[in-house]
Amino acid sequence: MPFSFSTGAARLAAATACALALTTLAGCSNGGGSGGNSTTDSATSPSRSGGTQVTINDFKFQPASLTVSPGAKVTVVNNDTTTHTLTASKGGSFDTGDIAPGKSATFTAPSKPGDFPYSCTIHPFMKGTLTVE
Repeated sequence: MPFSFSTGAARLAAATACALALTTLAGCSNGGGSGGNSTTDSATSPSRSGGTQVTINDFKFQPASLTVSPGAKVTVVNNDTTTHTLTASKGGSFDTGDIAPGKSATFTAPSKPGDFPYSCTIHPFMKGTLTVE
């Protein structure tokens, strides 16, 4: 027997199902959200505005090695399920303090060129290097 939209309830159900399907598909697209490689691409080199991003995910800094200009703003986004820091290993050049899950912090890169190793003070096995040139 062929399906018919002869009742208002059937039409409403069909319209609701279509709206739900479209909403679900829109949520899965890479329309500027945090999916895809957009975060990785911007994190590997300074952006035109002078800002750079490091993401914490699965107890790792991504990217682990980052090159920035002197005095660049670096934003650290914690996508992990626990609190982390991004702290210079020597000299106190930079320290985000505690970054709660889902939060971010920004620091200013040193003004002098050089390599600046960093780690998470809560999880010292998490390491990276900020290169200023």
